[in-house]
Amino acid sequence: MNISLKRVNAIFQKDFKDFSRNWAVSSVLFVPIGLGFMYGRAGVEDLTSHYLLINLAMAMVATFVQCCLIAEEKEKNTLRGLMLSPASTMEIIGGKSLLSFILTLGVIVLTSYLSGYQPADTAVIVVAVVLSSLFYIAIGTILGLYSKSVMEASLIVMPVILIFSLGSFITQLADSYPILKVALYLPNIQLIELATKVEAGSRFGDVLVELGIIAAWVVVSFIVTNIIYRKRMID
Repeated sequence: MNISLKRVNAIFQKDFKDFSRNWAVSSVLFVPIGLGFMYGRAGVEDLTSHYLLINLAMAMVATFVQCCLIAEEKEKNTLRGLMLSPASTMEIIGGKSLLSFILTLGVIVLTSYLSGYQPADTAVIVVAVVLSSLFYIAIGTILGLYSKSVMEASLIVMPVILIFSLGSFITQLADSYPILKVALYLPNIQLIELATKVEAGSRFGDVLVELGIIAAWVVVSFIVTNIIYRKRMID
């Protein structure tokens, strides 16, 4: 399938303009950055705390921003025009996701710098974070396709932010409540497990299981996104 970079860039430029004008949505960028600054000033060194910020950044930026961008298109009745345009599904979803992806990585880098987090193996962490970001963006796209307005999108995304940013506390309850052990395979938990191994000296070959689980979440979320998107095209 040929992908037109011009179409992808046109969608990206439109999203950037819409995002820059919407302060209610763009203000979420400052939440993880502000917390990162406070963590850095407080001298927080706990790995779980650093990944609370990273997972929060992905949930608030990748999922929230993506969800609101899609919902805004639906609210303005412009998403239907995109679906009926010559642009392919990959071009539309890719263009709509590019801004969220760039913002997410930028916020994570800045937040990590401010909080003082320096991974033992940057390459492994970058791969894991990129994969995780793709998952969060896919979830944001799915929720955006179900939302009818930006207001509804901002509400429907809240459970996701709570589960995937604060979900690391589930590991502390898993021993007491065995049913919660299923949650240990969530991508945010796997990211923490991977980071813990990296800090202990593990390399790519030692964290393939965690990367594989995160990648599986990405594949499943992309398949679901494609199914829902195509369903919306014929509704």
